[in-house]
Amino acid sequence: MAMKTLIDRLCRTVRNFRAANGANVTITFALATIPMVGFVGAAVDYSHANSVKTALQAAADSTALMLSKTASTMSSSQLQTQANSYFTALFTRPEATGLVVNANYNTTNGSQVLVTATANVKANFMGLMGISSMKVAADSQVKWGNTKMRVALVLDNTGSMSDDGKMPALITATNSLLTQLKNAATNNGDVYVSIIPFVKDVNMGASNYNANWIDWTDWESPPDILGTWIPNNQDNWDQTGPGDDCPFTNNSHGFYCAPNPTSSSTTSSVPSSGTYKGYICPSNDTGKKNSALAGLAYNGCYTSVSTTQQVSSGWSASCGSYSNCSCSGSGSTKKCTRTYYKHDWVVNNHNTWNGCVVDRGNSAAPSSGNYDQNATLPTTTNSATQYAAEQYGSCPAAAVMQLNYNWSTMTSLVNSMTPNGNTNQGIGLQVGWQSLVGGGAFTVPAKDPNYKYTDVIILMTDGLNTQNRWYTSQTSIDTRQATTCTNVKAAGIVLYTVQVNTGGDPTSTLLKNCATDSTKFFLLTSANQMVSAFTQIGTALSNLRIAQ
Repeated sequence: MAMKTLIDRLCRTVRNFRAANGANVTITFALATIPMVGFVGAAVDYSHANSVKTALQAAADSTALMLSKTASTMSSSQLQTQANSYFTALFTRPEATGLVVNANYNTTNGSQVLVTATANVKANFMGLMGISSMKVAADSQVKWGNTKMRVALVLDNTGSMSDDGKMPALITATNSLLTQLKNAATNNGDVYVSIIPFVKDVNMGASNYNANWIDWTDWESPPDILGTWIPNNQDNWDQTGPGDDCPFTNNSHGFYCAPNPTSSSTTSSVPSSGTYKGYICPSNDTGKKNSALAGLAYNGCYTSVSTTQQVSSGWSASCGSYSNCSCSGSGSTKKCTRTYYKHDWVVNNHNTWNGCVVDRGNSAAPSSGNYDQNATLPTTTNSATQYAAEQYGSCPAAAVMQLNYNWSTMTSLVNSMTPNGNTNQGIGLQVGWQSLVGGGAFTVPAKDPNYKYTDVIILMTDGLNTQNRWYTSQTSIDTRQATTCTNVKAAGIVLYTVQVNTGGDPTSTLLKNCATDSTKFFLLTSANQMVSAFTQIGTALSNLRIAQ
């Protein structure tokens, strides 16, 4: 009985335990608390680690930027030492242990610095799950110079640049711009610059007189005056001889008056005595342009040229004021003879050329190929594509300089610029374009396909167009230049234009429209504004070249 009661009581207890569930919730909750606490702790540890990673990234970014300034001048070990120094000064998180910083510099597809950093952060809560620390990492890459630049400086050297301090200001502004462009280059060849001083003509360099891109047609053609004989014109070519004024100047092609007169002549007169008597241009051109007396009979000294003829009675025997005229005979047999000077045309040697060329095209007008408006390469089979030699008396003192990075030589050229001559912006712009694509006097370095390139022309002038090869009409010159501007921009060249207007000229619509956009046209009213304008352009070009 007692045993049965005991068994029944045990069964009831088991049944009661099975039916009860309060203790199960408590046990389950207790067991679940362990991973929940672990997850919350992991979140705390992760948040902490992420904070350290953010600081690690910021230090890596700053270190890479600072290294980029001098990376090209340091060895690998120097770069690494400098990276460690920069990084540890910037990264102030003592809870991060095992810090490792690596720095690398290379020039593949542009200069670049890569900084990587790793560190360990102690896990305070995740240690319950067997994780004692977490590794954090950061990397930063700075790239620059993957855009290379070629800049043509087309600079007005005309006579008006002597006014209002414009030429000294241009020299200062250009040298400052060259310094900016030099500083924008990390390596030689990152930035190339050509310089094109212009007036009515451009000086391509007298040493190029044997080059096959020069057209000598005009140079070797006798001047029109040789084909014109007007006996009654006292100043006519046929009467020029010893003691008379030389009818040619340095602008002439085949004739070039001597720079140093003989004892019996001046630079502007034909010697009347001595060794060089009768020579149109004595001294260095001896034997080329001799004046020789020759006789010709006239039907009177005041009438047209003819052979010896009888003249009507009563015709005046007076020769008037004309020299070298004599009359003989009387009545119907009287005749008048006048002596004139016979001049032989002898073309000056090409090596006497001063280097100046005029707009490309034909002698009398632009060619159908419009080569004064494009950068077609000069060829020996088409003289209109070549640059025509002209002995221009106001030829720029500074010859053009092709693309280069010889900064000291460029500075010397700029310092040698002097103002002289008339204004032809069109030829400066065309030659500046040619300097970027090559041909003629210009050799252009090949472009590396791994880089982007930006071509730029900066056209600076202080006046409106006054003369080119064919025209003295500003409208005619401007019309041709406007097309050149359009062609330059269509070729993808960035075009800046600068008008220095100190004389009250109207704003040049031509230059304003010529610029790539309105932000690239500068209207200046004083010479000293050139420095700030060129600085602004230089800053824009430097920012364009450097890509972060």
